[in-house]
Amino acid sequence: MNKPLRIALTKGRLEKDTVALFEKLGYDCTSVHEKGRKLILPICDGKIEVILAKAADVITYVEHGVCDMGVVGKDTIMEMQGKFFELVDLGFGRCRFALAGKKGDNFYDGYNVKTIATKYPNVSRAYFEGKGMDVEIVKIEGSVELAPLLELSDAIVDIVETGSTLKENGLEVYEEIAPISARLIVNTVSMKLRQNEIEELIEKIEKEIQKKI
Repeated sequence: MNKPLRIALTKGRLEKDTVALFEKLGYDCTSVHEKGRKLILPICDGKIEVILAKAADVITYVEHGVCDMGVVGKDTIMEMQGKFFELVDLGFGRCRFALAGKKGDNFYDGYNVKTIATKYPNVSRAYFEGKGMDVEIVKIEGSVELAPLLELSDAIVDIVETGSTLKENGLEVYEEIAPISARLIVNTVSMKLRQNEIEELIEKIEKEIQKKI
């Protein structure tokens, strides 16, 4: 028997949604539900191994070939980029990148260089370069919404789902930058060496996704 296909899943909601998808495909995912402290979890009678990781690590594992495939948000893909194939929009984990700031402010007023606070400096830089604007970017690890309230920044670039956190803090979306959802990514070498197995799994996943449309 071939060694198992190894899939890295982003811990948390994307993990739960992916496991639910696998169960719809008829795969036994008991080992994931009962994982305890285990880090490598066999599913589908050992044909697949699930690795649970942080989003950025999913990309690292797939890019370096220690995992054949991964499930990660488009936000992490846009921020980190990297060499791999992005093959399927899984349709869950939907939200969006947005430019936001204090309600009622005109972000584009004046000629001064704007300061942007964000957890996603590469996405932010690319967005403003596309507009031909120079901006100063401040990287924030925690609640980005604080930055304009403390006047550290003119605006923020962040992930927005419902917008309720912004509203509660007197902020609003100025512009939407890009839609985000979970994506299936594949290592470039695995795609050649294990093409049949990977394509068979992708076909099953796509059929399941089509049922919802």
